[in-house]
Formats: sequence, C-alpha cells, structure tokens
Amino acid sequence: MTGTDRQVPARPSARGDEADARDQALSERAVLAPTDELRILLVEDDDGDAILVEELLADGNLTVDLHRATTLDAALEMLVSWHVDCVLLDLGLPDSVGLSAVERVRTGTHPPALVVLTGHSGIDLGVQAVAAGADDYLVKGEVDGDLLSRSVRYAVQRRMSVEQQRALYRSEVRAAETARLERALLPTPLVQDDRLDVMVGYVPGGNGLLGGDFFDAVERPDGTVLCIIGDVAGHGPDEAALGATLRTAWRTIVLSDTQPEGILPLLERVLVPERARPEVFVTLCQVVVSADRRRAEVYLAGHLAPLLLRDTATEITPTARGRALGIPVQGGWTSQSVDLGERWALMLYTDGLVEATVAGPGGVVGPRARPERVGVDGLRRAVDSALEQGVEGVVERVFRRVRDLHGGPLADDAALLVLGWGGDEGTPGERTATLADSDEWAR
Repeated sequence: MTGTDRQVPARPSARGDEADARDQALSERAVLAPTDELRILLVEDDDGDAILVEELLADGNLTVDLHRATTLDAALEMLVSWHVDCVLLDLGLPDSVGLSAVERVRTGTHPPALVVLTGHSGIDLGVQAVAAGADDYLVKGEVDGDLLSRSVRYAVQRRMSVEQQRALYRSEVRAAETARLERALLPTPLVQDDRLDVMVGYVPGGNGLLGGDFFDAVERPDGTVLCIIGDVAGHGPDEAALGATLRTAWRTIVLSDTQPEGILPLLERVLVPERARPEVFVTLCQVVVSADRRRAEVYLAGHLAPLLLRDTATEITPTARGRALGIPVQGGWTSQSVDLGERWALMLYTDGLVEATVAGPGGVVGPRARPERVGVDGLRRAVDSALEQGVEGVVERVFRRVRDLHGGPLADDAALLVLGWGGDEGTPGERTATLADSDEWAR
C-alpha cells in the first residue's frame, strides 16, 4: 500500500432542470441572425399609427410575427400567454399614465425587449422611458423602415445579452452552491492513524442532481475510529443540504465523546426539525472500530450492511437492524459485534450501487423485460474484480464497474466509504477521495 492522496475533481452538477434548459437555450442563441423571425407585440390604440408601424416593419426587411393590443391591460395578458421578443409601446395609451406602462411591461422574471414610441413633443419622455428600463425610444413621424428595424434588432440583441449575463450569473451561483455542498458531502476524514486506509467516493445520479448521501470518518483520542454512511430519502438541494447538516451534526456528536449507542438518537433529534417534510427519513450505517483494530461494532438504521473485504468481499450478515431515522415507530438501535482479524477492510455503501439495473446487449433493457438489479451479489463481484489490482484506486474502479454493468450514468447517486487495516507493520494507508459528475463517468 502507498500513502498517496489522490483527488478526482468534480464538476458542479446540482442544478434546476427548468433553469438549466432556459440557460442552455440562451447560450445557444448568442447572436441574433438577420433571418430570425421576431415576435413583436405592438401596443397602439391608434389604427392609423398601427398600420404605419406595420408598413415600416415590412420596409425594413424584418421578418416578424406581429400582434397588436390596443390597451396596456390587453398587452399584459398577451405577455403572460405568448412569448414575445420585443414590445413596441405607445406611451399615449388610454389606460396608462406617464411611465407606468414601461414599469408594468418590465415587471416579470424575463421581460421582453422594449422600444417606446412617442410623439414629437415626447422626446424628453422617451429619454425618461429608457432610464426607466426601456431599451430604446423612437419619435413618431421621424422613423423610417431601416431605423425601426435597427432599433428593434438592437433592443432584442441587448435584451438577449442581459439574459445571457443573468444566466451566467445564475450558473456561477449554482456552481458555488454545489461546490459548498460537495465539500460538505465529501469531508476530510479526521483519522490520525496513517496506517488506516480511508477511501471515499461520491457520484451524483444521471439527472445531475446532488442527492442526500453523506459519509464521514473520525478517530477519537482513545484510538477508536467511527465512520458513517447515510442516505436521505429523495433527491435535490433540500436533501443534499440535509445530508450535509446531518454529517456535520454526526461529526460534532462524535467529537463530544458521546457513547456510540447514544449517537443515533441524538442525530434523529437533529433530523426531525431540520427536514423539509415529515415523511423524509434517513437510512444509515455506523461502524465503530476498536483501538486495537481487531473488532467492530456495526449499527444499522434501515441501511445495507457493510462488506467485509479480505481475500474476497463478504456481506456482514445483519443480526441487529434498527429502523430508519425519522420514522415514527417504536424501536431503537443496537449494535452487532464483528471480528475483523489481522488484515481487513470494511466497505460502507449506499443503495445507488445495488439498485442500479443491469443493461442488456448494447446497453439496452428490453421494453417488456423486468430489469435485473446489480444487487449485493453483483456489487461483491464488482469489488472482487476491483481488488485484483490492489487497494489503490478501488473506489473509482468499483464505480466504473457498476456504471459499465448499468450501461451508463447511474440513475441514483451513490457513495462509498472504505476503511481498511493492513496490519501493524507501519505501512502508510491509502487516502483517496473520488468525486465526479455523472457526465465524466459516462465516458
């Protein structure tokens, strides 16, 4: 074994689908093409002026889908139900006074481009309208087709640029938030004994959303080592934040020297007021390794039992399984003792690995076929295969093996924690952290 630290970098992935689709569309439409058809809403109560604007648009060689509203209220109703690229707004409407029309059109999350139309005496009003949020203003009677066309194109392009800047800002904010969550989900284990292997990994599901999987490992002053892996029911930012909160709470409780049997009751007391909905629950596995590294106490709260890795991977047969945290039924959590031996490794994992389906030929599951799950046996075989190359990089290889069985990115997020002991020879243990976006693991 080698004492190396290796980090597989992550690309942020916790994102809102609707916002991402909109931001992607904005990035793909960076520049307005001359042949693009523009949806224009003309808000004009004078029939003669409306006909003139329509003719000027035709003269300016602008391809438009033109709609008209004669009042501001009617225009606002159309903006709710119809996508508009640009609004041509007469400031002399019967149901608006002064710049109130500009303010009402600009209200909204993604307002369209806005060009105001004023009379000969309304130049100052036009300037004020631009200051209030309009993209441009034109004076009636001083406009030809080319000028109107240029003004509309400029306004639409300016609005697209503003939306792109907002999309970029949203993306950067989401990336920063995701990075903070990822750092909370993938902590630096507090294990001082450098002879211990501590290898951890996390991969978001195929939807790119961070889930509620969390894990940690802490060594106490008396030499005992506690580790945990947990899974918050559900996916999304709330679940990810709750997972990070519970991990931090667990570390705090452990560092306070609370007895192992008292940790899960305290953690449940943190969970109940912090969860977003009363039906949210958490499964977890907590392992306490003795200071002599020869035995472990395993606590299961509705979670999968860890694998004991020696020559091959073997599931620890659970004899004491408690309920998941947050489920309002009677019953607590007791431990079961496991004899570890002289050399060993324990692998704690979440259900994203065993619930992954096994793809058929070509990576496809038949439409009527009942999908086969990887299951615990499949995971054991994947671990055995990964261990053939040694302990270094085993977490990454297990992830890749399960991904290959599934035929692509896993549907659910998955986490692994491996705690290992190579004996008393003093050889430095392996310390690695693997955190990768699903797109990376699809290659």
